Amino acid sequence: MSLHDRPEGSVVGEALPHESAALHVTGQALYTDDLGVRLSGLLHAWPVQAPHAHARVLGIDPAAALLVPGVARVLTAADVPGVNDAGVKGDEPLFPSEVMYHGHAVCWVLADTEDAARQGAAAVQVTYEPLPSLITVREAIEAQAFQGAQSTLRRGDVRVGFAQAAHVFEGEFELGGQEHFYLETNAALAHVDEAGQVFIQASTQHPTETQDITAHVLGVAAHTVTVQCLRMGGGFGGKEMQPHGFAAIAALGATLTGRPVRLRLNRTLDMTLTGKRHPFHATWKAGFDTEGRFTALQVTLTSDGGWSLDLSEPVMARALCHIDNAYFIPHVEAHGRIARTNKTSQTAFRGFGGPQGMLVTEDLLARVAPQLGLDASELRRRNFYQPGECTPYGQPVRHAERLHALWTQLLRSSDFHARQAGVTAFNAANPHVKRGLSVTPVKFGISFNFTAYNQAGALVHVYKDGSVLVNHGGTEMGQGLHTKMLQVAATALGVPPGRVRLAPTRTDKVPNTSATAASSGADLNGGAVKDACDQIRARLSEVAAGRLGVHPDDVRFQAGQVFPLGHPERGVTFEELVHDAYHRRTQLWAAGYYRTPGLHWDRVAMQGEPFKYFSYGASVTEVEVDGFTGAYRVRRADLLHDVGDSLSPLIDLGQVEGGYLQGVGWLTLEELRWDDSSGPGRGRLLTQAASTYKLPSFSELPGVFNVTLLEQATETGVVYGSKAVGEPPLMLAISAREALREACAAFGPPGHVVLLASPATPEAVYWALDHARAAHPAKELSHD
Repeated sequence: MSLHDRPEGSVVGEALPHESAALHVTGQALYTDDLGVRLSGLLHAWPVQAPHAHARVLGIDPAAALLVPGVARVLTAADVPGVNDAGVKGDEPLFPSEVMYHGHAVCWVLADTEDAARQGAAAVQVTYEPLPSLITVREAIEAQAFQGAQSTLRRGDVRVGFAQAAHVFEGEFELGGQEHFYLETNAALAHVDEAGQVFIQASTQHPTETQDITAHVLGVAAHTVTVQCLRMGGGFGGKEMQPHGFAAIAALGATLTGRPVRLRLNRTLDMTLTGKRHPFHATWKAGFDTEGRFTALQVTLTSDGGWSLDLSEPVMARALCHIDNAYFIPHVEAHGRIARTNKTSQTAFRGFGGPQGMLVTEDLLARVAPQLGLDASELRRRNFYQPGECTPYGQPVRHAERLHALWTQLLRSSDFHARQAGVTAFNAANPHVKRGLSVTPVKFGISFNFTAYNQAGALVHVYKDGSVLVNHGGTEMGQGLHTKMLQVAATALGVPPGRVRLAPTRTDKVPNTSATAASSGADLNGGAVKDACDQIRARLSEVAAGRLGVHPDDVRFQAGQVFPLGHPERGVTFEELVHDAYHRRTQLWAAGYYRTPGLHWDRVAMQGEPFKYFSYGASVTEVEVDGFTGAYRVRRADLLHDVGDSLSPLIDLGQVEGGYLQGVGWLTLEELRWDDSSGPGRGRLLTQAASTYKLPSFSELPGVFNVTLLEQATETGVVYGSKAVGEPPLMLAISAREALREACAAFGPPGHVVLLASPATPEAVYWALDHARAAHPAKELSHD
């Protein structure tokens, strides 16, 4: 049986609820910070944050802090026995001698209570020498302040493409970042046992890397450190790299004091200490032929990396690899560079650069469509990849026909063209309120750009009573990975899902794991879990064959029964078979392993096949905009998304809905602002709480929300024919932004080009529609 084939009676494909749903809604689900409640002698950690965007640390005097009742210790660079660095590039000092952003933690206070730790931190005396700072990406570009590698993606010759073009356009675009705002902030809990093992409970998407960073900070071997992630209250990429330093602080404190240490950031600390989605700046030049098809695209992307590299290089690589989105561009020259600014080190966020790259091209197409005399939806369709075509980095676009079919199906199911006519009629009759309707596609590559990460392990135990315990290297952050792994194991072993339990993710059970990121958690860990279960089932088949008098290949496992092919009445229970197998000294556990086949990638040349496959999707969004205020609402959204053969439809529908709404937040509401003045607060994050950072809520949900998973969409060579679902749906929200642009354009004359800021906040929408309105000759707004 191949990897994607599903046996009869599969549990995969059933619409099961999230395995911890009841715990979530009753408040019984435990998170990292809950686990330290009963630990005796627990110490609490609090940072001393610098009040400068850039400064040299001249001295730290902890004397006053140590006089605060309850303060046990102040951790500084002098306490680090190993390497004073929390990153993988060697550019993130855990205790910095040079402050690189406003709020940078220069030392940490440990105390008996959180309040005592906070008071102790306020009492630490730090002497600074302020230094010049760069806050905006434009300031960094002007100063030529870049970090890391600069990459170029190239196909053909753009000079030839522009020479062939009937129309050439140029533009500039700046798009904002995004705060992760996971419900559970960063947290770590560390203690040292009697054998000297450093045990860390951490809210981390990458337990192995948390283990590695902690080990090198402590100057010990990796086997001395064990990291466990029970579950996370959200991650969205923000807990892929950034939790490591917090875990290392907790572990260092526990090692030095002999007491357990809790480090849990409150919301303001989390927002001021951790990275965001990368803001981008883009300049572009695009050529089109007489039919509106791309002839060439030349673009320079500059990301705001913040003070250190973190994951900025692979984020930029993915942005460059998604600059094409769903469109064939014969001649491409795309440059990528990372600005160094005095802000938090920006990091992974759902989509990992892909959304930024795609948005640049979607914005470009919407701006040139009126100038070409084409509807934006038609311009997009004309440029779709055709079967047999390749991306600019040389990967064939497999199943390109699926994108066309999906697009056609969505236009029909959403009644797009009739609604377009309805929107036009509404706008003609309503001078002060306008509607907009837009459709946009998604083509998103699945796999890590860093090829070595495309591997996973699992450890599956079958106990003598026939119950099953699954350990795998993926982490659960609410996205339903454990639910899918439960379904994979139950299907592979042919047992009911109630017989399978998922163990917390631990580095001493499954080593050398990859981050749960890049939408590949189910692909990688599902492949590893299935491999382990297949090994066990093969051994059990040998035992069953002897008992049932058939060849092992003719043994079937289904719904807890084991029987000869075609004769379920002659079967035995799974429990009976396991009992027999144990007494025959049959190994009932297995270590599974999976690595994604067929990947190759030259990171320098930006050529190869970095992705296992592409996920496709499309969305139609309708909005209504108030011409007096720029306020708007999403009236309806229709989403059609390709998840292959879904492992767990309820989970996947939830991910598509949540991804779309999070994308709407990024593109329309969530505006990060830093103080870029020359005053003493320069570099301070101004939007550091829910009171100043606007998140989507129920009021931002579409009035009508239709979400459909594409049917008959089997993906070969992937676990049970499924596809990733975590990141691609976020880009479906681009249609909401483009619908706002259409509504703004309706306030102006036909063919008007709307320049819309990102995020398209009500303020930004107002200025866009006001500009469109001003394009009407001698026409004034009536306030009656």
